[in-house]
Amino acid sequence: MNVVAQSDVGRETYLGISNVEYALFYLLVVITLTVLTYGVYQRFKRYAEGDDDPFARLNDLPNRIAAAAKIVLSNEKQFNRDLYGGLMHSFILWGFLTLLIATLIIGFEQYTTELLFGIVFWEGDFYLAYQFMVDAMGLLFVVGIGMAIYRRYWVKNHRLWGRHTSNEDDIFIWTLFGLGVGGFLLEGARIYATGMPDHEVVSFVGYGIAIVLQAIDLPTTGAAVEATVNGVEYSAVSSLGYNAETLHWLIWWKHSLLAFFFIAWIPYAKPFHMLSSFANVVTRDENAGARLPNVPSDLDATNAESIDDFTWKEILDQDACTKCGRCSSVCPAKASDRPLDPRNVILDLKKYREDLDADGEEKPIIADGGTSVINTETMESCMACMACMDACPVEIEHLQSFTRLNRQMTDQGDVSSSMQDVFQNVMQDGNTFGDSPRNRADWADDLEFDVTDAREEEVDYLWYVGDYPSYDERNKQVARSLATILQEADVSFGILFDDEKYDGNDIRRVGEEFLYVELAGHHVETWEDCEFDKIVCTDPHSYNTFKNEYPELDFEEFADDPMMPFDYTDDWNADGEIDIYHWTQAVEELVENGALDLNGTELDYTVTYHDPCHLGRYNDEYEAPRELIRATGCELDEMPRNRANSFCCGGGGGGLWMDFEEEPKPSEERIREALEDTDAGAGIEKFVVACPMCMTMYEDGRKTGGYEDDIEVVDIAELVVEAIGAEEKAKLEVAAD
Repeated sequence: MNVVAQSDVGRETYLGISNVEYALFYLLVVITLTVLTYGVYQRFKRYAEGDDDPFARLNDLPNRIAAAAKIVLSNEKQFNRDLYGGLMHSFILWGFLTLLIATLIIGFEQYTTELLFGIVFWEGDFYLAYQFMVDAMGLLFVVGIGMAIYRRYWVKNHRLWGRHTSNEDDIFIWTLFGLGVGGFLLEGARIYATGMPDHEVVSFVGYGIAIVLQAIDLPTTGAAVEATVNGVEYSAVSSLGYNAETLHWLIWWKHSLLAFFFIAWIPYAKPFHMLSSFANVVTRDENAGARLPNVPSDLDATNAESIDDFTWKEILDQDACTKCGRCSSVCPAKASDRPLDPRNVILDLKKYREDLDADGEEKPIIADGGTSVINTETMESCMACMACMDACPVEIEHLQSFTRLNRQMTDQGDVSSSMQDVFQNVMQDGNTFGDSPRNRADWADDLEFDVTDAREEEVDYLWYVGDYPSYDERNKQVARSLATILQEADVSFGILFDDEKYDGNDIRRVGEEFLYVELAGHHVETWEDCEFDKIVCTDPHSYNTFKNEYPELDFEEFADDPMMPFDYTDDWNADGEIDIYHWTQAVEELVENGALDLNGTELDYTVTYHDPCHLGRYNDEYEAPRELIRATGCELDEMPRNRANSFCCGGGGGGLWMDFEEEPKPSEERIREALEDTDAGAGIEKFVVACPMCMTMYEDGRKTGGYEDDIEVVDIAELVVEAIGAEEKAKLEVAAD
């Protein structure tokens, strides 16, 4: 061992590297950085060729970058539902960044402080702390890569294997492994070749490797070689001998060349996600999915006729995808054997774009069969539940691209016949059932009190009842229950009767933008003639579109369109002066204020609750429904997939109006989960919902899945009505007959 004063400790950066090799090394550095820069430039040049994005993506950039750094560095999205994956990615990310920073520190000293000012700081205590930290984080990096290799190749996690799995995935992971392990081998060879200095023990991994080299008695230096050529005597250390100096030299060059390859490769393959993913998080829309982009008067601008119709952010989404499969693993459509796989749609679009950029053959983006990039059946399968977006660790906004595809599909007339019937019903009758508008309020006929006409009287709550509570027999019970609750709470509420029409949320997500604008214009114009404090919605779908999307519409852009049956030109509720409530939020406030006589002991059912997608994932409302359930005295037993991880009923995105060959149906799978995977299991008496579409889907799933005798599907409103003893007033028995 060599002992050096602590203040003098350090190491030679280019040990055993000749001047010629030194020059060659920096020539390779220049070439590598040139290839990297060109590739990154080409990527961002391609984004600039994308269509303009309707949302402000680069406003408040410093705060956006800070927020993105927090999300990325904390790995919070990776830890979501996957502790192993979170630890694995954290080790890789933190280790990689530490090694990158460590390399930059050496370069900063050599070419800035030492070259310009003669100041050397990479020595003494700083050097010792540096070496220890680099070894510790480098070890984490290698462990993380090892975890990734184990999960991909040994466990063969199903998420990681799919249609787009390719050699680049293997090259990426093994290159990182080679860089991590190679760095430690290089360090061990250096420590051994330099006589194992005492202070290098802080480099505990490299020092351990040096001990192994010492144990096998590897020669430190090569034998001297003397030769005479043309009368001139030469003396050198043999580079062919088996010794530590030669080993260090070989590892140094192999490690350097591998690093050069990886850096140059970054913009051309999977490693680019290290840049594109961060950029994607920076430019994310906080309300993505809950609000779709504003509808321009030129509706063709919202379609996907060609790849150039996609916005720069949608193209960035494609490049940000890491193929992790988290979106696919939570997709209820994929779980039900529908043809949709969210990952494949994003990557199919990416591959087609790259093929086109390489002079490939142009083909339809979406069509019914044939050679199109995406098949119509694939997009019809989407439930617009946003589970894919919630699971995505890099904030890909699947729903924006999916809706663009749906618009193109609708524009081409490729939607299913059942969906076309719904469009026709809405156009002719203002509702999805095709029933007469005059019958919209018939559900209230059996009530013991009159429901106020909000067009004629001022009310506190303007209640938007919605299509299913108005026309569907099972959901009429929910409407009567909620009306009774509001009456018992002594609040003034009213409805629009036959001036209420379908809200437009789901037909918009199927791609029918024109009809959506027509419905929105009708409603805001009708509301302008009413006096009220709040809008209360029965359906989370209505709640979402009124709260997040109607305010985004530029009605003035359609003012001169003779096809639009409204004259409204203002920005409706742009400043949020009108409060929009889902009914559970409004009634939870009433309960909290003592407007309803509940003490939390009235009912003793064991129940489970299903979070509706449009209330939970879309609008982050999880507590109000649960507070109401608890207020009735029911014991709430959560399903494993709850809150943001809720599993869609299958009715969203037009699924309620389409038939699919699926096994099992999402609704059947969810009821199975309630009866088998909760703590209470078969002891669950009631499956509680807060959405009319969910009610319809689960009543169907209860029958088709053979669960009719095992569990009852109820709305929270029905529990509350029972708890306050007002079932008779709500005429629930009459409705059941």
